[in-house]
Amino acid sequence: MNIVILLGAPGSGKGTVAGALAAENQNLKHVSSGDLLRGAVAKGTDAGKEAKEYMEAGKLVPDALIAKMIADVVAETSGNTTMLLDGFPRNVAQAEILAETATNAGATIKSAVLIDVPDSLIQDRIAGRRTCPKCKAGYHVKNLPPKVEGKCDHCGEALVIRKDDNPETVKDRLAVYHAQTEPLIAYYKGKGLLKTVDGVGSIPSIAAAFLAAM
Repeated sequence: MNIVILLGAPGSGKGTVAGALAAENQNLKHVSSGDLLRGAVAKGTDAGKEAKEYMEAGKLVPDALIAKMIADVVAETSGNTTMLLDGFPRNVAQAEILAETATNAGATIKSAVLIDVPDSLIQDRIAGRRTCPKCKAGYHVKNLPPKVEGKCDHCGEALVIRKDDNPETVKDRLAVYHAQTEPLIAYYKGKGLLKTVDGVGSIPSIAAAFLAAM
């Protein structure tokens, strides 16, 4: 079991690229931190039950608990699978927790791939994002439009703009990314695991470059 960590600012295309690759290759498994939490809660695992208590109280789920969920996913995954981990770690402290978790679970952190996109382009990208509130499918009005404007291709639900995709929130999210998450780039570079992919271009071309880099 290998783990490839996705790095990049919000709106850089991490989830879109990982989702596209996992859909085409059964040996790749896209795991986002949000999906990890929702999945563990839905399954009623020990970690999920504990996480639910934090979430219902409006508190952040502790890093160590998210790491336990990752260990659970590793344990239930068989064969020559590579996990594309999206949204965790977000800082160096989490990276060190993940490294210990991977070792204990018998997994290998293969690489950390940075999808590099200028902030100006990220703001334009996020402004065009649309999400299905029912099945969580993602779209973009220019780069990945639905077949029918404003409707989800999969379930027909009306698409929405997420609260954290408004311009002011995007600026705040980018500021947090540069302050807290960017140090991960230096961290993984120092370990010889960092790969960088140009995140400007078509989704298929970026996905192909990501696959080659990882």
